Amino acid sequence: MYRTDRFLISQKPYAINLGTLRTQQHTRPGGSHFYYGSIEAVWFRRKQGVNVACVGTLWDFQDGKPTTGRDFVERHTDGRYGGDCAGRWDGTSYWGNVPLSVQEEHLAVLRPMLAAYPALPDGYDGWWTFQTPKTR
Repeated sequence: MYRTDRFLISQKPYAINLGTLRTQQHTRPGGSHFYYGSIEAVWFRRKQGVNVACVGTLWDFQDGKPTTGRDFVERHTDGRYGGDCAGRWDGTSYWGNVPLSVQEEHLAVLRPMLAAYPALPDGYDGWWTFQTPKTR
């Protein structure tokens, strides 16, 4: 992924909580190891012409164990699946199949995030995108 300070919704950027990296080591049949990693993220998207705020995770399989959240996202190159959305807020309704207590946690982030669109939410680093930066 690439980091940029400029928000462009067309580049499908993510704001990432770099301190939330989780990894699990797995062993291939030949004995070598790979790592599954996930990290918390939030993002904006447009759904039927309406801006929505989303909360969820980005995940990836990597050969070497990522040492930090930044290391993980810098080595994360396969963006075809995007983020796993756990909750979405469009200003009037919430979408997500999570317990009510988790919905409340999500809305505590998503409501102010959408209200301040397109500002970077507090506690998150960004913006990160899978699209190669354009050189000028």
